[in-house]
Amino acid sequence: MLLRRALAELLGSAFLAAAVVGSGIAASELTQDRGLQLLENSIATGAALIALILALGPVSAAFNPVVTLVERGLGAVSTTHAAVFVVVQLLGTSLGVVVANLMYDEPAVTWSTHSRGGHGQLLGEVVATLGLVLVVFGVARSRRTAVPFAVGGYIAAAYWFTSSTSFANPAITVARSLTNTFAGIDPSSIAAFVGAQLVGGALGFLVVRVLYPDARQIAEGIAS
Repeated sequence: MLLRRALAELLGSAFLAAAVVGSGIAASELTQDRGLQLLENSIATGAALIALILALGPVSAAFNPVVTLVERGLGAVSTTHAAVFVVVQLLGTSLGVVVANLMYDEPAVTWSTHSRGGHGQLLGEVVATLGLVLVVFGVARSRRTAVPFAVGGYIAAAYWFTSSTSFANPAITVARSLTNTFAGIDPSSIAAFVGAQLVGGALGFLVVRVLYPDARQIAEGIAS
């Protein structure tokens, strides 16, 4: 069971990262308009999320260490399972970025020089991650079958309404340092971004606990 779930997390994380980076490279090749580039990147990412959660949700479909840690905090997964999932999410996203680079004839790894940060962008990451946690667990409580569409739609929208373009995922953040293309992030920016995401995740955990007394059962339904 753990092996199957870990494989699902690995594959989902890899395809998600490939979608984020690959669509960013394609967008930058298709147009020089930054708005159009972001639009193309956000649509591809949101659509990929919907498809991947639908495909892998019956096995495991967090693809995000923050979601996994919230599930652990709610008691839906064990510490061992959570640790394994976080590791494979990091491996999967890194693999996905390397594959995306190679698909577009880029070097397998090129360290990004795209510096990101500042109080506004870090606040954007807190907001994006808090909202993601609320959407995942709130929609799972009201209509579990709608989760893939809600998550994909939220992330596509958050690309636009948050100042950071909504990374909202520590594994994706780390992996995106491996590409010096549209979606990249300078390695020096990673720690602050991940810290903001963890703050957002912790706030999301608290909000979910307050809003939904049956939060553990919701999380178990997602994680099962």
